[in-house]
Amino acid sequence: MVKETKFYDVLGVAPSAGESELKKAYRKKALSAHPDKGGDPEVFKEITSAYETLSDPQKRDMYDRFGEAGLSEGGGMGGGMDPSDLFSQLFGGGGGGGSFFGGGGGRQRGPRKGKDLVHRVKVSLEELYAGKITKLALQKNVLCKGCDGKGGKNVQTCKSCNGQGVKMQLRQLGPMIQQVQSPCEVCSGLGETIPPKDKCKTCNGKKVASERKVLEVRIEKGMEDGQQITFKEEADQAPGTIPGDVVIVVDVKPHERFQRKGTNLYTDYEIDLLTALGGGKFIIQHLDDRALSIEIPQGEVIRPGTAKVLRGQGFPSQRFHEPGDLYVNLRVSFPETMPIESIQLLEKALPARKALPKMDSKIHVEDVEMDDMDERETRKARGNGQPGGMDVDEDDEEAGGGPQVQCAQS
Repeated sequence: MVKETKFYDVLGVAPSAGESELKKAYRKKALSAHPDKGGDPEVFKEITSAYETLSDPQKRDMYDRFGEAGLSEGGGMGGGMDPSDLFSQLFGGGGGGGSFFGGGGGRQRGPRKGKDLVHRVKVSLEELYAGKITKLALQKNVLCKGCDGKGGKNVQTCKSCNGQGVKMQLRQLGPMIQQVQSPCEVCSGLGETIPPKDKCKTCNGKKVASERKVLEVRIEKGMEDGQQITFKEEADQAPGTIPGDVVIVVDVKPHERFQRKGTNLYTDYEIDLLTALGGGKFIIQHLDDRALSIEIPQGEVIRPGTAKVLRGQGFPSQRFHEPGDLYVNLRVSFPETMPIESIQLLEKALPARKALPKMDSKIHVEDVEMDDMDERETRKARGNGQPGGMDVDEDDEEAGGGPQVQCAQS
């Protein structure tokens, strides 16, 4: 006596149906409902789910006793196989065994792809500017050449887990029964067993061996930070899987003089006051073996923060290697002191001082002196000089100089 018959009804069999009858019914139903034959994917999924449960003795026992609720509570419905995978395994619809439907009409499902191996390569801006070739040594698993990845002779399907690599166990917790999936202890989750005397002497039955692989990584001129270089199927090999890719990620190190945005370069350069006022030359060392000589013509005055651009002196593009522009932000270095005897010369060379404003006769003009500030005072002055800014020093807060907040007393 079963609790419910939904899964049996889906397959069109009686609750007393045996394994061969279940398989025959599933094949007939799955053929008509398969998405590749124009069937409804949800119906196909329901048929496969019913067969997956009833074909497993432990799951079927749980279903007969408790129904679908018992499967959910016991964890039996978790991690189910993909419907197309189950169909392919039972009836040869995938891999190299040919399509179950014949004539290539069914969906061909090949082996799964392994995990990609991601490696970051740090490069300098100079190396990206000119391009470079570097070598990367990897240790990876490859199919054992001694046994062609089979592990040895006389490989057998594990009878303990029927080749699944996992076993289901029932655990009773009070009134509830929980179904737990664990790796098969007989085959260590491999689904296969090999007698010790028949194991491959090279890999000891592991099917893979470690091998050193050297990849030649070509960092192309103009590459971007974070750009990827992919070596197809160069990651670890494993039986029955397609190797993953080795993905090299370009990681650009910060530069002390330049910043890059696309094909444009940006740099700061400090010139002396005489060059800013009277013209002259300065030199910027580029990212290759060149240095750029730049002249400020006499008569042009460079103010602090003036920006200039050098057309065609930026970073090359990756595709056509066409360079962008180099933007130079000029800072002016002022002398710490000025010799008194030179002031008269400055007065002749520079525009006259700005005249003092005329004050009303009622206003008393008082002579005062300015003092230098320490670092803390400078920080406070600059903060208070910002529009709406307020840079309150911690010492002032402790001394009661800052705004005070009093908690309300209830």
